[in-house]
Amino acid sequence: MVEAAERVMRERGLARSTTREIAREAGFSEGALYKHFDSKEDLFLHVLAERLPSFVALSKELPGRAGVGTVGETLGEVARTSLAFFAQGVPIIASIFSEPALLSRHTQEIRRRGGGPHRANEAVSAYLRAEQDLGRVREDADPEAAAAMLLGACFQRAFLGQFLAEEVDPAGEERFAQDVVGTLMRSLSPGG
Repeated sequence: MVEAAERVMRERGLARSTTREIAREAGFSEGALYKHFDSKEDLFLHVLAERLPSFVALSKELPGRAGVGTVGETLGEVARTSLAFFAQGVPIIASIFSEPALLSRHTQEIRRRGGGPHRANEAVSAYLRAEQDLGRVREDADPEAAAAMLLGACFQRAFLGQFLAEEVDPAGEERFAQDVVGTLMRSLSPGG
């Protein structure tokens, strides 16, 4: 069901997808879908967690990674993972903003679960604060601003790629991740 939901939502966007279409695509009745999921928003959250790149999992474990590897390597992983996540997620979620009632229901469901897009920023900034405590990030650096710059740049790249209907080039994404992290590290590194 989650796989079928991803296909339908990718083709039509969240707002234009119906549970009837998703059930038909999955080969189940709409009633069977509701036995497993409370709502379309609930199903969408399962799509995000199970079918898209592991950005959610990385965000959850990120603060505990302080002191492991280099800060640049960790931020590079964040950049690559968020680029892949946003590239796949933007087409699905973009249409939600066209329907205020759906956006409101979706936001309420995310809040009820204690989640939301701000959690990724919080995870990156918590990681950077922990690295500051270890002396591996400048003490005058602003972790919240750095997190916003990194994730915002990755989101914008994914958005523009979708808007301009560009094919994702893995080598180009890797270069972009390296360049963004390299630029950010010049302001975060204690000797930078």
